[in-house]
Amino acid sequence: MVTSVTSNIAITLPDGSVREFDRPVTGLEIAQSIGSRLAKDALAVKIDGTVKDLTTTVTTNAKIEIVTRNHADALEVIRHDAAHVLADAVQKLYPGTQVTIGPSIATGFYYDFARDEPFTPEDLEKIEAKMREIVGADIPIVREVWDRDEAVAYFKKLGEHYKAELIEAIPQGEPVSIYRQGDWLDLCRGPHAMTTGKVGQGFKLMKVAGAYWRGDSRNPMLQRIYGTAWRDEKELKAYLHQIEEAEKRDHRKLGKELDLFHVQEEAVGSVFWHPKGWTLYQTLETYIRTKLKAAGYVEVKTPQLIDSSLFKASGHWDMYGDNMFKVEADGGEKLLGIKPMNCPGHVQIFRHGLRSYRDLPIRMAEFGACHRNEPSGALHGIMRVRAFTQDDAHIFCTEDQVQSEAAEYFKLQLGVYKDLGFDKISVKLALRPDVRTGADELWDRAEGALAQALRDAGLEYEELPGEGAFYGPKVEFHLTDAIGRTWQCGTLQYDPNLPERLDASYIGEDGARHRPIMLHRAILGSMERFIGMLIEHYAGKFPLWLSPVQVTVATITSEADGYAEEVAKLLKRKGLRVELDTRNEKINLKVREHSLQKVPLMLVVGKREADERTVALRVLGGKDQEILALDAAVAKLVEEARSPAGETATDSPF
Repeated sequence: MVTSVTSNIAITLPDGSVREFDRPVTGLEIAQSIGSRLAKDALAVKIDGTVKDLTTTVTTNAKIEIVTRNHADALEVIRHDAAHVLADAVQKLYPGTQVTIGPSIATGFYYDFARDEPFTPEDLEKIEAKMREIVGADIPIVREVWDRDEAVAYFKKLGEHYKAELIEAIPQGEPVSIYRQGDWLDLCRGPHAMTTGKVGQGFKLMKVAGAYWRGDSRNPMLQRIYGTAWRDEKELKAYLHQIEEAEKRDHRKLGKELDLFHVQEEAVGSVFWHPKGWTLYQTLETYIRTKLKAAGYVEVKTPQLIDSSLFKASGHWDMYGDNMFKVEADGGEKLLGIKPMNCPGHVQIFRHGLRSYRDLPIRMAEFGACHRNEPSGALHGIMRVRAFTQDDAHIFCTEDQVQSEAAEYFKLQLGVYKDLGFDKISVKLALRPDVRTGADELWDRAEGALAQALRDAGLEYEELPGEGAFYGPKVEFHLTDAIGRTWQCGTLQYDPNLPERLDASYIGEDGARHRPIMLHRAILGSMERFIGMLIEHYAGKFPLWLSPVQVTVATITSEADGYAEEVAKLLKRKGLRVELDTRNEKINLKVREHSLQKVPLMLVVGKREADERTVALRVLGGKDQEILALDAAVAKLVEEARSPAGETATDSPF
């Protein structure tokens, strides 16, 4: 007698528990087996790390996660669904409009449409209202598999030539995935939720922009409708508030209002720093320089123009050459590169002379001016420029010193961010990219060393596969600003390859030559970009130590002009950055104007203050004023203006 044996399918859940099924099972059935509420809340299923439709059948042992609205992958599903609802709404309202592509993006979704008549703001209101109807109808979303040629013929018959072109690009004989919601359907790989109602009401259409078909300027211009979508209306409201705040805090707007800097067409991608802006820049640089000296760094300066042979030897010419500015010299016999980064130059300083293991680690820093040929369309105020300065440093050390050097760097990095007003920081470890230099065993050691250093420092981190530099893995620090946006700033990059390529070595304890490990590190990154961040983080209201103008001395009457001048000179001698306002204007006007300039403190003086040698201290944003004796006021301001690095105002370079 023969007994048939059926092999059960083992489903491993996120908590490690295992459920067995005696037949193939869908994601929805798995959710139902766990609980009816989970099945009701489910949007999709994640099978061995890939998000799929709930109707997907699991036929082998697998790790399963049920994607609900609170899941990390939920927003991508919601936004993808919202894009389809958008396209459905547009075609219902404006028959004859062709749909093209509509993906989810970082904060929402978009869809590109081919339509002769431009969409208006009033159209967006109608479309959004229709979208809410479709969502409210909770229409089932069903995946269908069509024959390729059948799909091409169907969409051509509808006049959907763009969609037909997309399908024709699919290899002959390969099935085509179509998603249908009611009487509307679209080509799509998915995944999608099971009904339109799963989108929820936390969405809004934002704007219309132009976009070339397939991103090629030789192709027809389409109309792109952007929308944003979130888990619920509360998240949507928070995002819209963030957008509103970001507009108020835009560093380009505040840079003009506060007279900090400007950019212009004659120097695209470069910054014209005005006196106040340059004061801000130098104050930040002085603070960082003080921190570096205390941490044992030596400062260097390397050339702007370097022969292409060095960049070819370093690997930058091949990997980064398109982003470099190049200059011919000696009648065209030589080709020079304007340095886009400082690391090859720092290796040259390390190589100049014999190095011993006793010299290591060497922490070499530079406020290095760099140039990169960024596309003009990518430039953005001082946040994305072609000419910038990095607070760059390279640590040359032995492999055994990597973890301790990384730990010291993490301490320095986090301390700087705290001083500058950032206390919400996430850490990410970017791992080897597909295109890279160096053997796999070097990458194994490099990634292991950085991961261990992070663990030793007690820092939680997220791994980013494939996002390391071409020469080594890196640790990234992402800061959250005052309105909840994140910015990637400081990095620590492990590089065993560049010292090898540029023949850098030291004499070890054994008398033989060894390659150092090179740790590339930056705290702020680009000075220009970080200052742009600071402007937006503080909305131009900088802390006293960082503010370009720290104190305004303003008169109530002309009788106090002489005393006001004396007060201003005394404060300047103590190192404070002071403006004097003795204009024949009412004091309320002066207070309002200097408040708009975000000056942290005002010392108001009139005849009474001059007679009594006092000042009336007003704090930006405050309604009250404090009467202080002049000497007490000066001592108070000097102490409050002390930099977090420990310098007092009298240590200022100004």
